[in-house]
Amino acid sequence: MRAPAERYASALADVALAKGAAAEVQRHLAAFVQLFEESAGLRNFLVTPAVSRADKRAVIEKLLARVGQNIFVRNFLFLLAAHRRTPELPQILEAYEAELRARAGVVQAQISSVAELSETEKENLSRVLQRLTGKKIEALYQLDPAVIGGAVVRIGTTIYDGSVRQQLQRMREKLASE
Repeated sequence: MRAPAERYASALADVALAKGAAAEVQRHLAAFVQLFEESAGLRNFLVTPAVSRADKRAVIEKLLARVGQNIFVRNFLFLLAAHRRTPELPQILEAYEAELRARAGVVQAQISSVAELSETEKENLSRVLQRLTGKKIEALYQLDPAVIGGAVVRIGTTIYDGSVRQQLQRMREKLASE
């Protein structure tokens, strides 16, 4: 069974894609989630069951007028408030973005290396990963001094470890077993 955040995100993606507004919905939802995360007062207001639906709707309307109004996001936020799911907004946004990537055949690859990779290295690595996965790659690069050399790539739950650290570990294990 999927988590509620994933179910809500999938439903929003269905509507947004059907109406050709997926990117706009993502922008407006992300802007609202940023406000939600930055303001403890807003979080408390939207989460508190003692606050009426009408009051929550009014606040959502006013905030959306500031960050940009989108009818799908507005109605979606009203639905979340009515079902007391506003605490899950950050997870829903993350799930929505993942859902859009999945439907577009794109996967995120987290790539760790000891030094900044050149553009050529990034292009070559992306090409290899696309061949391995059969999907488009959205690469997120980060520096990790523990890698020593090479790179470690995480795509979902799969890890491709081409680091010097891992090669040294394999050599150590092989020597210890002999």
